[in-house]
Amino acid sequence: MAATDATADGGFLGGVRTAAEYTWGRLRQGELGQLPALLGLAAIWIYFQLKQPTFLSARNLSNLVLQIGVTGTIAVGVVLVLLLSEIDLSVGSVSILCSAVLGSAVVNHGWPWYWGIALMLVVGALIGGFQGFWFAAIGVPSFVVTLAGLLGWQGVQQWVLGTTGTINVNEPHIAAIATTTLPAAWAWILAIGGSALYAVTRIQEQVRRRRAGLPAKPLAVVAVRTGLVAAVSLLVVAILNGNLNGVWVFGKAVYLNPGVPTPFVMLLGLVIFFAWLTTRTQFGRYIYAIGGSPEAARRAGVKVTAIRISVFSLCALLAAVGGLIQTSRLAAASQAIEPGQVTLEAIAAAVIGGASLFGGRGTVWSALLGAVVIGSVANGLDLDGQQPYVKLIVEGAILLLFVTIDALARRGRAASGT
Repeated sequence: MAATDATADGGFLGGVRTAAEYTWGRLRQGELGQLPALLGLAAIWIYFQLKQPTFLSARNLSNLVLQIGVTGTIAVGVVLVLLLSEIDLSVGSVSILCSAVLGSAVVNHGWPWYWGIALMLVVGALIGGFQGFWFAAIGVPSFVVTLAGLLGWQGVQQWVLGTTGTINVNEPHIAAIATTTLPAAWAWILAIGGSALYAVTRIQEQVRRRRAGLPAKPLAVVAVRTGLVAAVSLLVVAILNGNLNGVWVFGKAVYLNPGVPTPFVMLLGLVIFFAWLTTRTQFGRYIYAIGGSPEAARRAGVKVTAIRISVFSLCALLAAVGGLIQTSRLAAASQAIEPGQVTLEAIAAAVIGGASLFGGRGTVWSALLGAVVIGSVANGLDLDGQQPYVKLIVEGAILLLFVTIDALARRGRAASGT
């Protein structure tokens, strides 16, 4: 156990050396985790900041965290499906259909806003359950089922919207989702409390592993990761709350902003909840087990069919939440939104953030990190005045790059026996 103790070999320097050796060993075995996404995000931010000094301004960062609300929320559901070693190509169409259902219920039929939201969420969950049943119980590959959904649900959405193709949704409660921000005090409480909770859970995890005689990360690694999470959280809140107003960053003064956008708070809450669900509950362990080996999970008594249907239902439910955020941002439900691009960006965010297309590996935090990467690229290209086709080409190239890295890492893990 001395090798896993951050204080071994002489205090702080020994802990740093142990952490470095541990990290390097993991990388050599192909355990890259979210490192490629973090390095890629750093490179993207440096590049666009050098081209556009306003990129890292508080105002633009506020726009960025608002923009990633839709992609990140849908990507959380995509990560759950990827953990099963499956794919859902229908999330874009489901999201837009649920947006149309909301607009039709509230505007055309006069439903209260809360019943309209409840209806769209139920519709999303039922669609996911239907597709999951077709895949898990009948045996049609998920790729085919959800590809049919990508086409079919888009047609249903056009039918719901009618001949105009658009329903303007100006209901104030729905509009408030995209236009309000978290009060400054609550934002600080969220950042400090979240960082403390992260530290406690990481320490508890390592203590449990050591007591059980299992390999544990060096305490220096846990301390560094906890410190980075706390530093980033506090810095983001300070910038978005305007506490750094007048401070010069990369030669540009940051601007005063009203606070942390509500869609980002919603996304963060969903990420935290589903991270807990996948890592701290029996349901989550079953998801990883099925993604690793469905047959082994079945022989161990796991109800594979039920878990698969549940995961696809959750994925579509989260797509509906993404549709709610999109409706609030646009103040409309419209067929002008391209479902294929919504789907591409959600899947790309999940994979870029570290979820494996080969199943059984990754975390829900991949959705948040990947959404920040995708959103940063789109935001930077918009600031640079690039055409929309450039964004599609760049996003496609980035997705291919990260899938390639995942494939090579998988070979490394196989070669090292992990």
